[in-house]
Amino acid sequence: MATVRKRGKGYQIDYFDPNGKRIRKSFKKKKDADAELGKRVSLIAEGRYLDVKKDYITTLEEILTKYEQNYKHQANFEFGKRYCLVNFREYFRESTLLTNIKYVDVETYRNYLREKITLYGTMRKDSTINREMSCLRHIFRKAVEWEMIEQSPFDKGKTLMLKENNKRFRFLTEEEIIKLLNECPGYLRNIVKCALNTGMRKGEILSLKWSQIRNGFIYLHETKPKEARQIPVNDDLNALFKKIRREQHLTSEYVFTYQGKHVDFVKTSFNAAVKRTDIVDFRFHDLRHTFASQLIMKGGTLKDVQELLGHSTMTMTLRYAHLTQEHKKKAVNLLNGLTGNCVTKLSQKAISAR
Repeated sequence: MATVRKRGKGYQIDYFDPNGKRIRKSFKKKKDADAELGKRVSLIAEGRYLDVKKDYITTLEEILTKYEQNYKHQANFEFGKRYCLVNFREYFRESTLLTNIKYVDVETYRNYLREKITLYGTMRKDSTINREMSCLRHIFRKAVEWEMIEQSPFDKGKTLMLKENNKRFRFLTEEEIIKLLNECPGYLRNIVKCALNTGMRKGEILSLKWSQIRNGFIYLHETKPKEARQIPVNDDLNALFKKIRREQHLTSEYVFTYQGKHVDFVKTSFNAAVKRTDIVDFRFHDLRHTFASQLIMKGGTLKDVQELLGHSTMTMTLRYAHLTQEHKKKAVNLLNGLTGNCVTKLSQKAISAR
């Protein structure tokens, strides 16, 4: 008789297949166990239980090829996921059957990444490892949806995602901003100025087209949270855009170019510019933090920062809250002496009265 029973923290299905073999299989949730048992009982009743299933013959190469066909249009595929697929082929081997890749195998791969040295001779960051493991998990999830495997190995154990430290908070002072701009070549200086005046992400800046700038706003559509947003163009940035426009002679659809060609990579030149200053531990993305921090310190609100940076919730914006408190302290200190003098005068009057 086919049954579902509680076993430990999960649930187990128990039944006999058409050949009389007892089958037992565990699930985390009761609804999954009920659904799977119902499916198998139906297959037995219909005489289709012993049909050859595709998930037993699907290879890693088949799912990776299918995955690339469906997701190569993603913005992060070319410079992110494509390298992940290469790593998966190399480590697990293309001819390996998906059903032969178990939870222990993907956990071992995660630990292998933690020990693998980068091209720069450093250890991989937890965030880098998580992106690769997230890609692998998504591939197996799609394999289940596409009926190329019965169950993902990621579903058979604890999460393999590492706890990341996302508390990095680095921004430039006004003095450091001048130092950095002075060390940037012309085309890079324009890009950095745009970042400091808008808080836009690097990808948003490098892909910016003239058609997105109109009526005093920058209109962003392909943003990280997939939500369109509009950024006001201040006077400094407006002057910069006019200068670039004159220099380009209307020859490019992109705003930022170098020697007539669209600029799509600035990591090397930016790091070199930072190195020429005495600024340490600073990345391009920190220009975004600099924009928000300077805005807060000059009187902007957390709500302003949330909307301009495109944060979907206030949680991420709250990292700048302490700057608001510092700004309030400075504002209140402007009142120093307002009441102190009054007390002194009253004291002097009391002494005179005696």
